[in-house]
Amino acid sequence: MKIIPVILSGGVGSRLWPLSREHFPKQCWAMIDKEFSLLQQTMLRTLSLEVADPIVVCNEDHRFLIAQQLQSIGVKRSSIILEPKGRNTAPAIALAAFEALRSQSNDALMLVLPSDHAIRDITAFEIIVKQAIKFAIQDSLVIFGVQPTRPETGYGYIRSGENFSVMEFVEKPNLEKAQAYLDSGEYLWNSGMFLFRAKVFLDELAVHRDDIFQVVSKAYQQRTEDLDFVRIDEELFSQCPEESIDFAVMEHTKKAKVVPYLGDWSDIGAWDSLYNYGEKDVDRNVLLGDVMAEGSTNCLIRSESRLVAAVGVQDLVIVETEDAVLVMDKKNAQDVREIVKRIKAEGRKEHMYHTTVYRPWGTYQMVDLGDRHQVKRIMVKPGEKLSVQMHHHRAEHWVVVSGTAKVQNGEQEILLIENESTYIPVGVVHALENPGKIPLELIEIQSGSYLGEDDIVRFSDRYGR
Repeated sequence: MKIIPVILSGGVGSRLWPLSREHFPKQCWAMIDKEFSLLQQTMLRTLSLEVADPIVVCNEDHRFLIAQQLQSIGVKRSSIILEPKGRNTAPAIALAAFEALRSQSNDALMLVLPSDHAIRDITAFEIIVKQAIKFAIQDSLVIFGVQPTRPETGYGYIRSGENFSVMEFVEKPNLEKAQAYLDSGEYLWNSGMFLFRAKVFLDELAVHRDDIFQVVSKAYQQRTEDLDFVRIDEELFSQCPEESIDFAVMEHTKKAKVVPYLGDWSDIGAWDSLYNYGEKDVDRNVLLGDVMAEGSTNCLIRSESRLVAAVGVQDLVIVETEDAVLVMDKKNAQDVREIVKRIKAEGRKEHMYHTTVYRPWGTYQMVDLGDRHQVKRIMVKPGEKLSVQMHHHRAEHWVVVSGTAKVQNGEQEILLIENESTYIPVGVVHALENPGKIPLELIEIQSGSYLGEDDIVRFSDRYGR
């Protein structure tokens, strides 16, 4: 029997702003590894097990980003379920369970993993999964409990009993209670990782929260599919209550088991979590990117686009991106969300996009923006094509920097190479394609009375947008 990895990737991670944004969330960033994102690491750590094609639950905006990241690590087949609205983990896992039953009938065994956790000790992870399988095939709902190493107030706890029984779920405690839990030796951190049969989970959901079960069942039955994506009926799913798997099922079921995980683990929920988990230099700093630190201690400093220098500072988080810089005392890591709320309230965009925006065909980067002009740097991956489209309010001038561009410009179809250009007037139907073997890079100069991304009329699009 193969295990189906179920990766929950619906979050945004606002506490990790300015790196994590609504359209490029934390799980898609290489937070602790220079090569692989948290999502990719989550998938890769399952490959030493005997696993089936994965199921990923994410939102609509991230679908191509998720698909591309899976494909880039060799995952050619996957089911990517698109949640119309975030409804917490119980509905998300229920959607995955219905999908798992479709592929493996009643024997489907689901390994449920959040996409944003960090684990270095793959051997310890393999051990706990194999231990959990023994209970799951006997119809238990198994949760992985992490052996606590400190009195952590940011995690939920599980009190374990004899024979791996679950005695109690405890919400995030204050520091005094967290210390008592640690001293007792009876409590484990609630990791949010699970292993169980899909049918057993759905049966227990129907018993304890039939309202969630019924809505998700109906919404899944009305699904549609295109490419690797499973689209859930929005009108039906929006009626689903918002609830976690712990509140909906695990705190009520008689089938819960908890197995202790003894390896390293972090949920990378905020910048202080990344500092605690990161590799530190002799001055207890975690330095990522082009960073210089002199006389500074206990800091996390991350640079994305330029040199960041820190002199004589302590206990700070400094994160630089192309359009925003965060400077914060580590002890205030949970308060980043307040800045994100202010950005939203003031109608700004820094909570949504980076200056580099990812699309299924490649990327574009904002270079300059004025009242009636905008300059972008565009990269189109080999073999990819933008939609056939037109604009009501702007004209565009394309200049090829490298590679080959196949251009539809009204009735004309032309090939452009390095240093060649074309002009597309307002209202002219056009398309851009890379027919070559190397990335196509060009500069796009827009001019007109309105330059918003919603001024696009698409006539055809291979990505179903």
